[in-house]
Amino acid sequence: MKFPIQFRPDEVAHEITEMENKLSAGLTALTSMKDEDVDIGSTPKDVFYARETFQVYHYKPVVDKDKIHPIPMIISTPLINGYEVADLQPDRSLVSNFLKEGIDVYMINWGYPKRCDRYNTVDDYITDYMDDIVDHVLENAKVDKLNLFGICMGGTFATCYSSLHPEKVRNLVLTVTPIDFSKHEVAGQPHVGLLFRMGQSVNVDAMVDAFGNVPADVLNVSFLMASPFTLMFGKYADTVGILDDKQALLNFLRMEKWLFGGPDVAGEAYRQFVKEFIQGNKLVGGDLVLGGQKVELKNLTMPILNVYAERDHLVPPQSTIALGEYVGNKQDYKELPIKTGHIGIYTGGASQKILAPGVAKWLKEN
Repeated sequence: MKFPIQFRPDEVAHEITEMENKLSAGLTALTSMKDEDVDIGSTPKDVFYARETFQVYHYKPVVDKDKIHPIPMIISTPLINGYEVADLQPDRSLVSNFLKEGIDVYMINWGYPKRCDRYNTVDDYITDYMDDIVDHVLENAKVDKLNLFGICMGGTFATCYSSLHPEKVRNLVLTVTPIDFSKHEVAGQPHVGLLFRMGQSVNVDAMVDAFGNVPADVLNVSFLMASPFTLMFGKYADTVGILDDKQALLNFLRMEKWLFGGPDVAGEAYRQFVKEFIQGNKLVGGDLVLGGQKVELKNLTMPILNVYAERDHLVPPQSTIALGEYVGNKQDYKELPIKTGHIGIYTGGASQKILAPGVAKWLKEN
């Protein structure tokens, strides 16, 4: 009987030698690297404003002054994970791409909450901190309205803020933003929306009461469990193939540094987000109250560009595009799908040619 898999000694020896060479090159590269070599968030910038634990960055222009778009844009980032996802590596940086398009970019870095910050609520972040940031940028740019660009949870915050203060927002751009948390089922794809389903059953009171601020490590486990094989095993197995490519290895390490170096989340803000957004779905239910004011999506009458990732397993596309059912001006509501995943929308090769150029063109037309 012939064995179904045939091994040729010369081929086996060749593959073993190649593997040894890759491992040797990888170990040499890793031992020679310093933490500063794995640079993230490196696009040149100034700290424009700082308060509490957060900072607002203003990025240095790369085009002539007369080519800079007159309306500034604030990037609203999530509390979970760091702001660097929009500026992860020099050749794949959303911020850098916007600057090349002449967009005047500000970005929020919420920072790392201290123990005393555990009592910060979603109300604090949106009705106090974000409003304060917007007012400072408006004053600096000497304009009455600005553009808001939201990233994931930061997009949810930007949506709420724009509903409460439509008079200050000229255009709203959302990317992979959860809006309707009930829309998480995708037929034949049980892993899609798993994070939402876990959030709907989590005992958030016990979590916050035990930890205070919710540790980044705890949150990372949730993200990893949403696609465990790919995120916990597959990507590390694939890394063997790039060990002898220093630049590819650096890019892999940049992603790992961002993913596992993120901040904790203020306990009460996390409790409120889970209870009122994920479990209560109050944003689309019309029952959300922030700062004593009802958040009504019909107040969103400014032009809106809603960008979603077609292969997003964390924030299902139907959760994002549900916004179109509730806005107050459907004529100025537009969607932009990109064939990528949740993080790939900012870091993927194809996205570099689609997201920033497409958004910049749309902003200049509005």
